[in-house]
Amino acid sequence: MLGPASARLLAMVLVVTVGSLAPVATASGRTVQRDISFTRYDAASMGQGLHRGTVVTDAGIAFGTATGKREQAGRSYERARWTAPWQMSDFTYTELIASWAAATPGDSWLEVEVRGRNSKGVTSSWDLLGRWTSGDKHVRRTTESPQSDDLAAVDVDTWKVRGSGGLVSWQVRLSLFRKPGSTGPTVAGLGVMTSRLPRVSSVDVSTPGPHVGTELDVPAYSQMAHSGHYPQWGGGGEAWCSPTSTSMVLGYLDALPPPYTYRFVPAGHPDPWVDYAARKTYDAAYEGTGNWPFNTAYAATLAGDAFVTRLRSLREAESFIAAGIPLVASVSWGAGELSGAPVSTSNGHLVVIVGFTASGDPVVNDPAAKTAAGVRHVYDRGEFENAWLPKSGGVVYVIHDAAHPLPAAPAQANW
Repeated sequence: MLGPASARLLAMVLVVTVGSLAPVATASGRTVQRDISFTRYDAASMGQGLHRGTVVTDAGIAFGTATGKREQAGRSYERARWTAPWQMSDFTYTELIASWAAATPGDSWLEVEVRGRNSKGVTSSWDLLGRWTSGDKHVRRTTESPQSDDLAAVDVDTWKVRGSGGLVSWQVRLSLFRKPGSTGPTVAGLGVMTSRLPRVSSVDVSTPGPHVGTELDVPAYSQMAHSGHYPQWGGGGEAWCSPTSTSMVLGYLDALPPPYTYRFVPAGHPDPWVDYAARKTYDAAYEGTGNWPFNTAYAATLAGDAFVTRLRSLREAESFIAAGIPLVASVSWGAGELSGAPVSTSNGHLVVIVGFTASGDPVVNDPAAKTAAGVRHVYDRGEFENAWLPKSGGVVYVIHDAAHPLPAAPAQANW
């Protein structure tokens, strides 16, 4: 079921970015172009587009009348579908990430697909970005990679355009599935982030803004405390940085799952809600818990609103901290590139930005610490931005509730 902040999520309207200039100020005085836009669909804007069996309610898009069928995992399901209108981009984008907030009661599930067009009018095939359900009893939560037949390919959670030319428009499609006669899924919100980022190996450090000197009281959980837990969901330890980070933000928001949901975890396991989060975010095809939209979809069921986007620098992250919203950031680094990190290297890791020192260095809850006592770190601002911006493109999970509304977005809105 949707969390306590669903009313705020449903009140949001479709956001279309305007203007394509997104310069980032750096300490050296140089500006770097980082084009990122975010479009949000909610109950109000989902009335547009093509409905085949779907209806729009106050809660979002819901299953109305079945207009198709699907055999999945040896079972028969009814299908209803909504196709959004084509969305023009203000720049030629090269990557796209979709994320959603949904409820999938009983034996129901959904699929999110995308297609795009280039400047010559060539349209790609529909590519599957996610087959998702909050449960794991009937249908496996999964992605399908690479789907690289034409203009773009799926890389786990990211739709990547082939070549450097980019695409000029995109279209998303939601397919809802249910057992005949049962209640189907409801999708309260769908977000689409598109970007075109410079191909660089490093960035200049951004200039700290007026919101430094704040640290949020985010609980510290260690992923390493779960080493060897549940091999069917990744085995804990090094594999669980994402659900551990997501759980830290949910703990801060007082939105952790109720105890009955993780009764399967044996007594004595530390932070059993992390084991539960790993179960609820596991991607059967990727064979891991690091799928970005699967983590925000899980968080949205508890907090009310969660989505994946990219930020242009820590300067933008500061505005979220000022609004009381910690951020889960995707980073990676080589030996000697992130001083004080609990592991020497990482080819992909999730951490929580919880604040900034007075001088602008990020305060980070890094779940790779061996124990909860070692989770809090202060990283050098420049080293952290170089582990984040050139590597994942500045990916963050934004998880928040009604008590912590989003800060004002920049002119080229990326949230």
